[in-house]
Amino acid sequence: MEIDLWTEKHRPATLGDIVGQDSVVNRLQKFVEREAVPHCLFAGPPGTAKTTAAMALARDLFASSFNRNFMELNASDERGINVVRNQIKNFARSLPAGNAPFKILVLDEADHLTSDAQHALRRTMESYATSCRMILICNYASRIIPPIQSRCAVFKFSRLSDDDIADRLHHIAEKENVSIDGEGENAILYLSNGDMRAAINILQAASSTGEIVTADIVFAISGRANPKSIGQMLGSAVRGDYNAAIMSLRQLIYHEGISPLDLIKQIHREILRLELENNLKMKILEHTADVEFRIAEGANGEIQISALLSTFGG
Repeated sequence: MEIDLWTEKHRPATLGDIVGQDSVVNRLQKFVEREAVPHCLFAGPPGTAKTTAAMALARDLFASSFNRNFMELNASDERGINVVRNQIKNFARSLPAGNAPFKILVLDEADHLTSDAQHALRRTMESYATSCRMILICNYASRIIPPIQSRCAVFKFSRLSDDDIADRLHHIAEKENVSIDGEGENAILYLSNGDMRAAINILQAASSTGEIVTADIVFAISGRANPKSIGQMLGSAVRGDYNAAIMSLRQLIYHEGISPLDLIKQIHREILRLELENNLKMKILEHTADVEFRIAEGANGEIQISALLSTFGG
């Protein structure tokens, strides 16, 4: 039996259905009304509706001729200059179908294009601007060369608020006949951290048990630690109960199977919530950065985090 991905099944079809990016959506709707879309650069964190906005813009503009006038490429698959010379150029040079004023090419993850490919793309954008408009999507606008940025209207997508994500989760849960309690919802919001796609994927995975989606289920299927457990571990370290802190650490790593790299990132979030003297908190955060780097480079996670916990006593 084929299982639909809820991120695709419940993807907004029109600009009006997108939540949490009101200023961007309003500007894009003006483009549709005037049938005047410039080359665009959408930049922002993952799961903030960049690709969805590009597809919705094209659907609102082209209506029934959408499939003939729209193309999406993922630059992380084809990063070199050949993709610009072949696929992109061939699509851009052909005339739009039907009564469409131009075609739209979406280049997702454009920041993965090589420098040579970006320079070739700049020329293609100039040469075929009358027949094709391009929407480049990236996480970091700084990785796009300045000549391309200057040819685009730049739209910055921000992380979504918890309220926006919660509203969408309620909508999907109702459509899919899924029950979720308050703590389960808060757990999804904590783990998604403003990423709508991550939140929907977590909800779908947690709902596969057939039970009410609770915080325990959410953290169990995500492979991440419950922040309460991390808070207890850090609390023990602050009080000077080092043995209890180490026992909690070993419980998280060896019994709950939490990756040390994921764990240190969560520890960083929880440190920011601790009521500590500023100088001590800054010192601990500096150690946390060192530990994250060392673990990423292959150091033993338990040893590194144990050393970090020893600094909480001041």
